[in-house]
Amino acid sequence: MRILLVLFFFITTTSLSQTDAVAKEYFKNGDYQKALFEYEKLYSKSPSNITYINQIVSSYQQLEQYDAAETFLQKLMARIKYPAFIVELGYNYQLKNDLVKAEFHYQQAIATVELKASNVFAVARTFQNHSLLEEAIISYEKAMALNPDFNFNLQLAQIYGEQGNVEKMFQNYIDFAESNPSALSNIKRAINEFVNEDSNNESNILLRKILLKKLQQEPNLLWNELLSWLFIQQKDFRKAFMQEKAIFNRQPESLNRIEELASISSNENDNEVAIEIYNYIINTAQETETILKAHYNLLQLETKESSKDNFSSIKTKYSELLQKFGVQAQTLDLQIAYAHFMAFFLNQPEEASRFLESTLKLSLTELEKAKVKLELGDILVLQEKFNQALIYYTQIQRNLKNSTISQEARYRVAKASYYKGDFKWAESQLKILKASTSQLIANDALDLKLIISDNKYEDSLQTALKLYAKADLLSFQNRNEESIALLYKILNDHKKEPIVAQTLYKQAQLFKLKSQFEKAMVNYERIISDFRDGILIDDAYFNLAEIYEKHLNMPEKAKALYEQIIFNHADSIYFVDARKRFRALRGDAIN
Repeated sequence: MRILLVLFFFITTTSLSQTDAVAKEYFKNGDYQKALFEYEKLYSKSPSNITYINQIVSSYQQLEQYDAAETFLQKLMARIKYPAFIVELGYNYQLKNDLVKAEFHYQQAIATVELKASNVFAVARTFQNHSLLEEAIISYEKAMALNPDFNFNLQLAQIYGEQGNVEKMFQNYIDFAESNPSALSNIKRAINEFVNEDSNNESNILLRKILLKKLQQEPNLLWNELLSWLFIQQKDFRKAFMQEKAIFNRQPESLNRIEELASISSNENDNEVAIEIYNYIINTAQETETILKAHYNLLQLETKESSKDNFSSIKTKYSELLQKFGVQAQTLDLQIAYAHFMAFFLNQPEEASRFLESTLKLSLTELEKAKVKLELGDILVLQEKFNQALIYYTQIQRNLKNSTISQEARYRVAKASYYKGDFKWAESQLKILKASTSQLIANDALDLKLIISDNKYEDSLQTALKLYAKADLLSFQNRNEESIALLYKILNDHKKEPIVAQTLYKQAQLFKLKSQFEKAMVNYERIISDFRDGILIDDAYFNLAEIYEKHLNMPEKAKALYEQIIFNHADSIYFVDARKRFRALRGDAIN
C-alpha cells in the first residue's frame, strides 16, 4: 500500500511539473488562451498556489478579459484573505480604465498594512510588480513607521532609482548601509551606476553632500569609506588618500586599504599621489615586509619618472636599502629589481648577473630561486646570449613543473627563440601555452603565435618577420629609437606583406611610450583606413580614442571612436571600457 501511495505521489508530481512547464512556455510565447487553459488545470489541483493564481489573472488581462479576471479575483478573495489580491483587483480596474475603483482598492490595500505591518511584504511587492511605485513607497514607509524592526531602505532606494529620484535613492542606500555594513560592497555596485569620473556630475555632487553631512552629524568610518570610494571613481586620489588616512587613524590595524589606493593611483598614472602614499606607508608601517614592499614600488615609480641623470641616485637608494635591510630572502624582490635596474637602465648587465648569481647562494626556496633565474635569463636575452638564457628558463620548467612561473618560463623560452629567429620552436612552445592556467600568459602566447603564423609563409627567408622580431628585441632592450627605425625599414621595404599592420601598431605603441602622440595617431589612422578587416582594428580605435580623450582634450572625436567599438566590435576586449568611456564623455548621469 505504501509503495502505491509513493508511486501515485510521484506520478502526480511529475504530471504537475510537466503541465507547469507547458503553461510557462505558452505564456512566454504569447499564446495566452492555451496558457490560461493549462494554468486552470494546475489551479484545480492546487487552488492556493499563488503563482498559478497570478498567472491566471495575467492571462485574462493579456486576453483583455478584464471582467473574467475581476470575477475570478472576487471569488478568490471571498475564500482567501490575502491583501495582495486587493492590489491585483485594483490594477484590473486600472486596466479597465476605471481609475476611481482602482484608487479605492489601492488605498484599501495600503490600509491593510496599517492594520498589520507584515502585510507590507505582499502588498508592496505587488505594487512594484505593476510599477505602482508611489503606492509601494507609501506601503514600505508606513510599515517601517509601525514596526521599527523593519528595514526597507534597500527596496526604497531601488524604487527611487527607478523613478530617477537620485537624492532619495542615495539617502536610502546610505541609511541601509548604516544598519547593514556588510552590504556595503553591494551598495557601491548599485550606486556606481549613477556616478562617473566627472566630479561636477550632479549625482556625484549629491552623493558627496549627503556623505559630508553624515560625517558632520554622526561620524562613522562607513562615510569615510564611501567618500574614498567616490573620490576613486572621480580619479581624485589625493582626496581619497585623505579619507583613507582618517580611517587608518581611527582603526590602525592594517595599511592594506592605503596600499591598494597607492596601487590604483599608480595604475592610473597619478604617480605624484602614488609616491606620496608610498612614502606615507614607509613612515607609518611597523612590519618590515610592508616597508620593503613600499620601497620596492616607490623605486619602480621613481625609475619610471626619472631621466638618465637621476639613475645614479636611484642606484644609491637600492644600495642603501639592501645595506639597511640586508641581502637575505626577505629582500629578494628588492634584489631582483636592483639587478633589473642595473641591466636594463644602467647598461651594466655583467654586474647585474654577478649580483644575482650571489643571490642564488642564499637559503632560498625553489620558487624564490626560480624568480632569480627568470631575471637572470632576461638579462642574458638583453645581451642576446639566447642559449645561456634558455638554460635558466629550462631549469625553472624542470624544477617547478605545471606552476605559473614554469609557464612563464616556457613563454620566455618561446620569446627568446622568436628573437633569434627560431620561429618553428617558438611556435611549438606557444601552442602549449594557449591552454595556460594564467589568462595573461595564454593571451600573450596567442598574440605572439599569431604574429609568427600569420607572417612565416610570406617568403622562404622570412625576412620581414626576422626584422620585426629584431625590432621587438630592441624594444625589450629599451633601445626604442633603434626599434622605431627598424620598423620604418619594414614599412618601406615590405609594403605589400601582411606584417605591415602589426608593424604600424608596434611602432605606434613605441611612439605613445615616448609621448609622440601625433606620430602614433598617424599609424592608428592608417590601420583603420587600410586594415579595416584585420584583427588590430579595435586596438587602433581604442588607442586612438584614448589619445584624443586623455592627451589632446578632444572628447567628441574620442566619443566617435569608442562608438565604433560599441556598435561594430561587441566581441572586443575593449568593449566594456569603450562603453564606459563613451557614456562618461556623453555626460550620462547613469553609467
